[in-house]
Amino acid sequence: MASRLRGYLSQKLGASHIDIAEIRPLSGGAIQENWLLSLHITGGIFEGAQRWVLRKDAPSAVSVSHSRAVEFAVLSHAFGAGVAVPEPICLCEDVAVLGSVFFIMRHKSGLAAGHKLAGDPVFKQGSKQLGAQLGREMAKLHLAPSNPALEALLAASPLSPQQQQLHEMRGYLDALGTGQPVLEYALNWLEDRLDIWQTDEAKVLCHRDFRTGNFLVEGEEMTALLDWEFAGFSDRHEDIGWLCARCWRFGNPHLTVGGLAPFAAFQEAYEEAYGQPIHLLAMACWQVMAEIRWAVIALQQANRNDSGAEYSLQLALSGQMVPEMEYHMLGLIDEIDQDKWQDDRQ
Repeated sequence: MASRLRGYLSQKLGASHIDIAEIRPLSGGAIQENWLLSLHITGGIFEGAQRWVLRKDAPSAVSVSHSRAVEFAVLSHAFGAGVAVPEPICLCEDVAVLGSVFFIMRHKSGLAAGHKLAGDPVFKQGSKQLGAQLGREMAKLHLAPSNPALEALLAASPLSPQQQQLHEMRGYLDALGTGQPVLEYALNWLEDRLDIWQTDEAKVLCHRDFRTGNFLVEGEEMTALLDWEFAGFSDRHEDIGWLCARCWRFGNPHLTVGGLAPFAAFQEAYEEAYGQPIHLLAMACWQVMAEIRWAVIALQQANRNDSGAEYSLQLALSGQMVPEMEYHMLGLIDEIDQDKWQDDRQ
């Protein structure tokens, strides 16, 4: 791996010599592989010591995930818009180099593991500072100007984001070939209530996996938003509902924003930066959809193991988390129906 990578990078970056001091896998990334590279480059535009991350395809893929080439394009667009992301370095689509498409980005410091962050005493009562920054960064993403090339890559659906999600989730469930009555009930509930969460707003670029575990935190600051493999044009409330979904709170259910921050700090910063208020009922319904979508992804991950495509205890255990998501979605549905939903005040 090292020799092929060294040859590719030397040619790509115009370097006269590259010394690779370290290549090691990074933890996390159940859907893609991430490798830390420590290099010393002689010549070219990146001369000197470098710490980069190489991101490549896993042995098998989840159907809802973008290719690395598309993910690199979205990452580059977000970087150009000033969103806090790692600097993209290069994309390699020649599978002869490492056996699959990969891209390289600059390494950023910080911790991503949700259970560790949520267990840190700094976040036990919630960080208003982090909540406000997350609001500003999300607003910056949603305000990022689009372009025809990006729109062509992400192929925005003519359906509304709500209708598209309902359609996709039903399709993924059908493809799994197993009965999922709670998920089907929740999808029917959302479809019957399109009028309360379908807004007239234009679609914006959304991360669509903006949650604790997919951004790096150092102190009380987010240093980088990672994992752009699900990005697309959608209703901005999809990102808000996903970040605030109950499945991403890691033992801090009282902290709406990813188990790390109170909602008020996020809401104030987001609305000031974006220039429009958050539609709270739409957010609540997107929280229900977030639980459905994460349950579907968990089932797909488990299927990767069960099918023999990629044996992994982590993937196998993903399927065991589905009842927790079902519990969350049924609770949310009951709260919304009874007008007792409280997340906007936490």
